[in-house]
Amino acid sequence: MPVIAMNQEMGSQGKLVAEKLAEELGLDIVRHQVIDHVAEKMHVRKSILQRFLQGKAGLLERWGTDEAGLALFKVEEILELAAKGNVIIRGWGATHVLRPISHIPCVRVGAPFRTRVDWLMNSLGSDDADMVAEEIRHSDAAHRANMQHQFGVGWGEPMQYDLTLNTERLSVATCVDMIKELLKRPEFKETPESRAKLTNLTLESHARAALRASPKTADVKVSIHADNGKVTMEGIAASTEEHHAIAEVVKHVSGVKSLVNKLKIMKYTKMFPSSKT
Repeated sequence: MPVIAMNQEMGSQGKLVAEKLAEELGLDIVRHQVIDHVAEKMHVRKSILQRFLQGKAGLLERWGTDEAGLALFKVEEILELAAKGNVIIRGWGATHVLRPISHIPCVRVGAPFRTRVDWLMNSLGSDDADMVAEEIRHSDAAHRANMQHQFGVGWGEPMQYDLTLNTERLSVATCVDMIKELLKRPEFKETPESRAKLTNLTLESHARAALRASPKTADVKVSIHADNGKVTMEGIAASTEEHHAIAEVVKHVSGVKSLVNKLKIMKYTKMFPSSKT
C-alpha cells in the first residue's frame, strides 16, 4: 500500500513526475480533491478556500476564513487518505503531516527559478516572461505562507524531505526511477509499528476535527492521544457542561473503542473573561 507525500514548485514538472509515477505503480493522485471535502466540513464555498490558499482572497474573505479549522480539516483529510493507501498526495502540507510515519517518503520536486519560468512559458505558449515570473513568485509566496501559518514550518526547509529532485538536471523519468528506488529501501518498509502510528494519528485527527465541527466544542483546546482505539483526553474544560460535551463528541467518533477522560473542570471561571460560563 504505497503512500508518497510530494511537494512541488510551480513550473518544476512535479505534476508530470507524479502522473508518471502513479501510472507505473498503479497509484491514485490526490491534489485538488482535498479542497472539496474540506470546504464541505467547514461549510464554506470551495472557491473561497481556493482563493485563500492561493493568496488571492480579499480582506473580508481572509477575516471570514477559519484558518485553524482549515489546518485541522486538512490534516484529517491527508491522514485519512494515507490510511487508505495506494496514493500520491501532492501539496496541502502532506510532506509535513506524514513525516512522522516512517514508511511514507516525503519528496520535493523543484528547479531553479529561471528554469521554472522557461518551462512554464514553453508549456503555456507564452512569450511574456514577466507575467509568468510574477505568477511563480506569487505561487511560491502563497505556499510559504500556508506552511508557516498553518504548520509553523518552512516550505523549503530541506530536513522536511527525504528526497529533493532538481528537474533542471534530472529528467521526469529519472525522478520517477529515483522515487521508486526509494520505496524499495528498508527504511521505507511498512511495519506493524509504522502502520499503528498512522492509524493512531488518523484517529486523533478525526477526534480533533469532530470537536471543531461541533458548535458546543469548536473552541476547546484539549490534548488527545490514541492507542489502538483507546483515546485519552487531557486538559481543562470551562464548565461541567463543556466537559460533558467534549466527552460526548469524542466517544461517538468512528474508531474510538474506549475513552479515558482526564479533563479537569475549571474551578474559578470568572478569572478568565473568555470563558463561556
